[in-house]
Amino acid sequence: MKKITLLLLAVIAFNTISGQSKKKQILLLGTFHFENPGLDVAKINSFNVMSDRSQKELENIANKIKKFGPDKIFVEWNYQKQDKLDKFYNRNTDSLLHKQSDEIVQVALRSAKKLGHKKLYAIDYNNTDFPYDSLVKGMTAAGQFDLIKKNEETMKYYEKSQNEKIAKYSLTELLLDINTKKSNEDNIGWYVETATKGGKTDDFVGAYLVSEWYRRNLYMYALIQKLTESKDDKIMVLLGAGHTAMIREFVEHNPDFEIVELAAVLK
Repeated sequence: MKKITLLLLAVIAFNTISGQSKKKQILLLGTFHFENPGLDVAKINSFNVMSDRSQKELENIANKIKKFGPDKIFVEWNYQKQDKLDKFYNRNTDSLLHKQSDEIVQVALRSAKKLGHKKLYAIDYNNTDFPYDSLVKGMTAAGQFDLIKKNEETMKYYEKSQNEKIAKYSLTELLLDINTKKSNEDNIGWYVETATKGGKTDDFVGAYLVSEWYRRNLYMYALIQKLTESKDDKIMVLLGAGHTAMIREFVEHNPDFEIVELAAVLK
């Protein structure tokens, strides 16, 4: 018992010391897919980031990110293919900016080049499962028709809400909206309120889907920690908003990091 108490005191003391040291600032920039492949469950309309107005906004956003000054920028690219990201990064920048609307190019690469970075850092982990069709089948087999209805209504509301915003918001307004506290909560809410309930009492298809989603994001968070060096004072993470909402949850329990809001960077 005495040994356990001493261990707990040591852990508390260590955490206190860690909390007093200088925290690393992390900008979590959640985004929608600029090149919308239509693979998500919710069907969201495309937004033209190549318009003159959006390109001016992207230049402003990149300049604000440069002013913030992250030492590293992490992106949603398979971490096992860092070599391909390196080759991609070293291609003609002007050509990429004029031809590819992908958010990695338009936000991350644009910003990294302005900062004089030598590379972007790949952190996506793709070896997970997302059995959405099996989840719906599990709900049906369990006779969870109210849950199915709630799920469909949630998806329709999200699609309608996002498509309305895409129709009237500027790119900057969209990004700021996606990175609000409410948006982060909504991104997590479906998983823990609806998906986990799916299936009969001996069928954990919903919980399995959620655990796989957590695993993918937790692995990405692990890579952020591993690739952030002691010399790095500030970092930026550019991922789909569903991912950054999860990463935020992990970071908030880590005394080594301090979250910097996008709104504060773009003001």
